[in-house]
Amino acid sequence: MELTKILAPDAVRVLGHITSKKRLFQELGDIAGGAYGLNAAIATDGLQERESLGPTGVGHGIALPHARLHDLPGIQGIFIRLEKPLDYDSVDRQPVDLVFALFAPKDSGVDHLKALALVSRTMRDQKVCQKLRANTDPAKLYAILTESRASQAA
Repeated sequence: MELTKILAPDAVRVLGHITSKKRLFQELGDIAGGAYGLNAAIATDGLQERESLGPTGVGHGIALPHARLHDLPGIQGIFIRLEKPLDYDSVDRQPVDLVFALFAPKDSGVDHLKALALVSRTMRDQKVCQKLRANTDPAKLYAILTESRASQAA
């Protein structure tokens, strides 16, 4: 599995001031609607439902919100770089500025876990995160995310 298979170039964004996790999830839902044709409200609700089970802030300024939804053709991702870090209730209590959300079909099983592991490995790479934090152009952010996995897979 490669990030190019689950992340569309138009699903990579830089956002200014997001004031709450709820607002962030609404933005993710809106982006999912525009980039993948998902119902924005259902996508937002799915993220909030999963988050109620426990925070998806994994530390070091990174959050990996995810949801399983009905009627998806495959796993779909969204990446957001926040210009102003957001209090996210992360495991290390640090604010979040890099968000990689995943939407997976309800019956995706192990593929959802593989995608989550791929995203997690990518976001644990300190060099990748430094490059992501140093750029504000969505096209460059997409290239950084997709090139990092391609070079490590080779």
